[in-house]
Amino acid sequence: MKKRISYILIALIIVLFQMHESFAQKTIDHPIVDTDQQKFYDTIIQIVPPSNGDIFFGQDANYTGYVPSYLDNENGTVTDLVTGLMWQKSPDMDGDGDIDYDDKMSYFEAIEAVTSFDLAGYTDWRLPNIKELYSLIIFSGVDPSGYTGTSTDDLIPFIDTGYFDFAYGDQNAGERIIDAQMASSTIYVGTTMMGDHTMFGVNFADGRIKGYPTGPLPGQNEDKQFYVMYVRGDTGYGSNDYQDNGNGTVTDRSSGLMWAKNDNGSGMIWEDALDYAENTNFAGHSNWRLPNTKELQSILDYTRSPSTTNSPAIDPIFNCSEIIDEGGNTNYPFYWSGTTHVSWFQNNEGRNAAYVCFGEALGWMQMPPNSGNYVLLDVHGAGSQRSDPKTGNPDNYPYGHGPQGDVVRIFNYVRLVRDADTTLGLNENGFNDSNIQVYPNPVNNILYINNNSSEYGEIKITDINGRVMYTLNVSGHEEIKVNINNLPRGIYIIAIKNSSGYMWRNIIKQ
Repeated sequence: MKKRISYILIALIIVLFQMHESFAQKTIDHPIVDTDQQKFYDTIIQIVPPSNGDIFFGQDANYTGYVPSYLDNENGTVTDLVTGLMWQKSPDMDGDGDIDYDDKMSYFEAIEAVTSFDLAGYTDWRLPNIKELYSLIIFSGVDPSGYTGTSTDDLIPFIDTGYFDFAYGDQNAGERIIDAQMASSTIYVGTTMMGDHTMFGVNFADGRIKGYPTGPLPGQNEDKQFYVMYVRGDTGYGSNDYQDNGNGTVTDRSSGLMWAKNDNGSGMIWEDALDYAENTNFAGHSNWRLPNTKELQSILDYTRSPSTTNSPAIDPIFNCSEIIDEGGNTNYPFYWSGTTHVSWFQNNEGRNAAYVCFGEALGWMQMPPNSGNYVLLDVHGAGSQRSDPKTGNPDNYPYGHGPQGDVVRIFNYVRLVRDADTTLGLNENGFNDSNIQVYPNPVNNILYINNNSSEYGEIKITDINGRVMYTLNVSGHEEIKVNINNLPRGIYIIAIKNSSGYMWRNIIKQ
């Protein structure tokens, strides 16, 4: 059956709705951009997509959130169609057409330079906070750590280079390939190393959040240098709006995610973490999952840390297990995500998964350097995102891994997440039917809705205000063809009803 659909006014922020007898408007203020991880991994290599009930089901690629989507404004800026934020397209700060060490700034230089930064006629640019900056990361990238070559031609960064300009570290200036750290405005409330004033940054070369000194590195006179990309738009992006549901769950109304108030209480390997999340039935819900790393990072509270608030870096509405860390001190766990941190090592590319530090990001440092005297320090700060082997024995890493001796735990904790009902736009009669296909997505011109299971009953579409703009009563299993050629770029919500209730699909018009 073919029906003509009226044009719909939309905006860049997704509006979701909750179905009762009629549609009630619910908005998602700060949707979390998906990681873009589309490949599947076991504890070593890439595998075929696991089905529900299979081993390794429930990892990041099994769940797709708000697909990354951008608009190149062709004036040196890029708009994120999910968050609504506008970004400086290139970190080429000196305007010479390449990105190298000369473009880098110290944290303090970046803060100062933005006050006079003028791009595309806008003067309200700012240095992004860590949640804004992390919204750009995609885990289709490959970590080159350990790579011994000099060519970067075949390396894949953790940012969409179809829209953003990117460069690895400037080897001609003596940098490592992975020295592509980008500055944020978020200062660690504690200190790292031996009392360093520390800024959180995102490394789009190796796919991590770490704390970096705002002053000089050891043995250097110049303050540490960073790439910079300024942002403008919603100054509240990344903030949380928590609701304690009184049943052991917490809903973040800002992102539309529901979280378990307690963690699982013990460390486990990644495979077991996936299984635990997929098979937990709690608070009347059975669709819990292991969060992807961007979802997990969204609930970090960067105003808190063990050394300053005697707490993990998370809002006290949540409960967080205490652990005894590698130095014998009270601390807080690392939490697994479902996101594989892919490495360039052939036949071993899937060995690590990303975790988020709600306690200190500890590492074993030799003090003094090369002395053999290892000291356990908070090397990168509570609020970092790093990665661990998915399985193995942590005793095999007595002094951690990497240049800062990142502690290796392997047995990490779990914080369950699910889409809150307001996010799904469904009441308890909502359902998810993989036999109903809405494609292509993203879409340019023609959208198809194809149902291979039970009969359609109704299709509805809402606008930015939650109003029902389009209703189509249908029957049978025929394919529905919708021409959206003249609609502006953005995100739309389609609700489809059958005998089981309503299901939804969000689509992106390019």
